Amino acid sequence: MREKVILKSKKDTDRLAKKIAETLQLGDVIALYGELGAGKTFFTQRLCKHLGVTENVSSPSYVLMNEYSGKFPIAHLDLYRIDAEEELLELGLHDLFENRITIIEWAEIAERLLPENVKKIRFEFDGSDRIAYFEIT
Repeated sequence: MREKVILKSKKDTDRLAKKIAETLQLGDVIALYGELGAGKTFFTQRLCKHLGVTENVSSPSYVLMNEYSGKFPIAHLDLYRIDAEEELLELGLHDLFENRITIIEWAEIAERLLPENVKKIRFEFDGSDRIAYFEIT
């Protein structure tokens, strides 16, 4: 299933995050794609809010992973600085998929390591709007 959603405002992104949060179950993996500034981190912040996270959610660009508690344990990864799959294996990527929701920004490098049922969201610019393509594989 592939769905296209036009995001004209932060409220639109919040609505999308809420819609997706309502479908998530323990063990789900969300892979986020899109260029710098496309809205991956903002979406993650809103998604975490709808999953009951009360603490500040920020991009783990330098530490690679932040963990949060809400309705489920959440691992939030930013793979922008990762150069090779081997680094992900050293990080223990597969172990993260169990017993939590895993959100991965810049998921391209992890593509071959992601589970079959990953939820993919691609953010793109279209003039002044953003577009999100949501896909469940």
